[in-house]
Amino acid sequence: MLGLNDSAPAAPKDDLIREGSDATFMQDVVETSKTVPVIVDFWAPWCGPCKTLGPALEAAVTKAGGKVKMVKIDVDRNQAYAGQLQVQSIPTVYAFWQGQPVDGFQGALPGSEIDKFVQKLVALGGGEEDGGLSEAIEAAETMLDEGDATGAAEVFGAILQEDGKNAAAYAGLVRAHLALDQVEQAEAILNGAPAEIARTPELDAAHAQIALAKQASNAGPVAELRGRVEAEPGDLQARYDLATALHAKGETAEAVEQLLEIFRRDREWNEGAAKTQLFTIFEALPAKDPIALAGRRKLSSMIFA
Repeated sequence: MLGLNDSAPAAPKDDLIREGSDATFMQDVVETSKTVPVIVDFWAPWCGPCKTLGPALEAAVTKAGGKVKMVKIDVDRNQAYAGQLQVQSIPTVYAFWQGQPVDGFQGALPGSEIDKFVQKLVALGGGEEDGGLSEAIEAAETMLDEGDATGAAEVFGAILQEDGKNAAAYAGLVRAHLALDQVEQAEAILNGAPAEIARTPELDAAHAQIALAKQASNAGPVAELRGRVEAEPGDLQARYDLATALHAKGETAEAVEQLLEIFRRDREWNEGAAKTQLFTIFEALPAKDPIALAGRRKLSSMIFA
């Protein structure tokens, strides 16, 4: 599956994990992230949770075998970029890819969540080989792309007969049933996935895809909703409904733009519903999908403006 690989050769720790500063931030983080994802850990020597989170992050980065790097920034000594990124409490962690912040969190996390965080970055940066069934998975994905959802489901099912913990095959089987408008069956398959792979990026994406599929069943007519938004641009509920309808019709890029416009106008509207929906859409898309990458960059630029 996409994610960490215990057998991957470990790169030298000095190359994977380094102490950074305001002076080296552009080179260590922004420039380096153009070729490999970089985790930035804002910490301080007096911070209790930092003493737990830092070593756990280092262990996960080391385990990733060079597919992710990490830079530690002592905020007591380096305040410029911490201020620019609006770091208000520590520990605060940001992930950079292609020169932009794409993910992050505040506070300490359990080990499973740290692994999941790093796995997402591994996938975003290119992932790794799955372990022997890649040709069958690729064939099933091609069938699904070409509209043969029934055939794809059969192949994904056969893969799971050989490897019952193959996250890519589980996610593919879910998408095949969604393509057949079998939402309840897709959800049952996902709920039956082994606990060991329940929080992998592939299955997280499947959860998001099911959530969006359920929303699509209640989506209104695009033309009517577009007319409402054009008549009253400040009607954020109408704009949100339009985004839902657009996504249901497969017009994902425009749906993202409508949600970004809601966030631009009022980021706290309906308890941050636009931002939540954007992350659901991004989660449902492949890690390197251009719509997701562009949307994340635009959202980050608004957050950190």
